Amino acid sequence: MVFKDFRFRVAFRVILLGIVMAGLVWSLKDPAMMVTTILFGLVIIIQLTEIYRFIARTNRRLTLFLESIKYSDFVSAFSADNELGQSFKDLNIAFNDVLEAFRKARSEKEEHLQYLNTIVEHVSAGLISYDLNGNVHLINATAKRFLKVDTLRNIEELLETQSRLYKVLFDLPAGKSELHRIEGDIQLSVNATDIILRGKQMKLVALQNIQHELQKKELEAWQNLTKVLRHEIMNSITPIASLTSTMKDILIEDLDSKESHYELPEEAVEELQEGLGTIESRSQGLIWFIDAYRDYTSIPLPKIEKLTVRQLLDHVVNLLKIELRKANVQISVSVVPEDLTLDGDAELLEQVIINLVKNAIEAFEEHSDPTIQLKAVLNEMENVKITIRDNGKGIIREALDQIFIPFYSTKNSGSGIGLSLSRQIMQLHHGTLTVDSEPNEFTEFALTF
Repeated sequence: MVFKDFRFRVAFRVILLGIVMAGLVWSLKDPAMMVTTILFGLVIIIQLTEIYRFIARTNRRLTLFLESIKYSDFVSAFSADNELGQSFKDLNIAFNDVLEAFRKARSEKEEHLQYLNTIVEHVSAGLISYDLNGNVHLINATAKRFLKVDTLRNIEELLETQSRLYKVLFDLPAGKSELHRIEGDIQLSVNATDIILRGKQMKLVALQNIQHELQKKELEAWQNLTKVLRHEIMNSITPIASLTSTMKDILIEDLDSKESHYELPEEAVEELQEGLGTIESRSQGLIWFIDAYRDYTSIPLPKIEKLTVRQLLDHVVNLLKIELRKANVQISVSVVPEDLTLDGDAELLEQVIINLVKNAIEAFEEHSDPTIQLKAVLNEMENVKITIRDNGKGIIREALDQIFIPFYSTKNSGSGIGLSLSRQIMQLHHGTLTVDSEPNEFTEFALTF
């Protein structure tokens, strides 16, 4: 067995080559031994050739192993025999174990990829990913159904059939969303995010049909609005109708017909005057309510421009300086980074922030240290977030879900359109207005763009 050992074979060949080379040197000293010298030379050439073949065979095995890994060819196997010794048998076994591990890893990877592909194909949201040149790398069946295409290689192919959606897909910034209506009753919520894949920037877009949810929310909104409208109108109409009936009874009972005129007792006249004053007051209240409704439903479209957040907040504080001083409220402004900017309509956004700061001022009742904090930062999604936080009386949990409903107010003198108007303005800016509060601790409104 020792003759089959790889190391012994190499050592034997080297020693034999040394002996033959020594014989060649010895034969070169005697010119009469020319034939012997030639024989020694031929033996050396044969030995070198055999050593080269022996080593090349070893290298071929190693090269085959490395190429199998390089080209993911894990079908190859190495003979685990003792032809070249126990060390080569162990090496071949190790090669086979490594290839088997690669085979299992690739199989698991393919199974995982197939699992993800199945999920992507069967989710209810449409998914599209494409690079900066518009080349589509992924599109699932739902997205094809929304776009009414069988295949899509480049986004520009939508120019002929879905030009508006094409513009939305290319112009929509990462982290933003937009509503887009296509044919039929499909209302798509389009959300975009940027990803880096193998060093290439790509955009992943999700298309979600939210028509059913919108209809449900729209119905709830109309029901809530109708409830408020009915309540406000009935509050005005009921006393008017009641007073009208009372005044009619007064005229029937107390009005005396004379020859050329009518007479009323002084007491009846006073009751009529009081009733007419009440009718006038309630009519004016109804007109004010209708004007408030008109203001809510006729917001102008925002004139978008680049705004410096620091200047926007400082201007609001300056406008409310007197009210803040009268209420003895301390206000602070923090903007990080200092040169933070956003795209929006300065007048409309000032209206929103002023309304929120005024609400905060009104939330302080006999507070010893009223403070308001205005902060602007970039959130984890790289969106601008402005928060208005106060340490006032807060809002009870039951009212948090109601305060954005038009004409709903927690204040006796409030119109109930300020917050709903502010949220509508934020929606026109493709942003959100949210609130968090803890009674007697804090209230925080957040504007996210």
